[in-house]
Amino acid sequence: MRVNHLGLPVCDPRRSLRFYHAYFGFDPTSAQRYPDGTVIVRDADGFDLALHAVEAVEEPPPFLHFGFRLPDPDAVRALLRRLETDGVPIVESYDQPSYTAFKCLDPDGHRVEAYWEPSASG
Repeated sequence: MRVNHLGLPVCDPRRSLRFYHAYFGFDPTSAQRYPDGTVIVRDADGFDLALHAVEAVEEPPPFLHFGFRLPDPDAVRALLRRLETDGVPIVESYDQPSYTAFKCLDPDGHRVEAYWEPSASG
């Protein structure tokens, strides 16, 4: 069993779709739109992101976040450089031999982590 879906309140589903496509690999051609304004989009691993339209998004608690595991530290660093270049707010960053990661804010202020750490099996 694994988590396959995350629902996020967003002010502008199209803007959020562009963000998650540009930086985290969600495929806009997989997007399904629903009458209530929700857009569900899938990544290459079959994970669904449900972007639900709301009038305003409340600021979440600082620890609340979700993350994407990347294949190696260089992939984390490369994504971090792209986000910094594009002016995306970075709120945390770590670069250590056993953990390379950062957290950025999506267009609605949700904290999104990109990270690498050695697998537990080796």
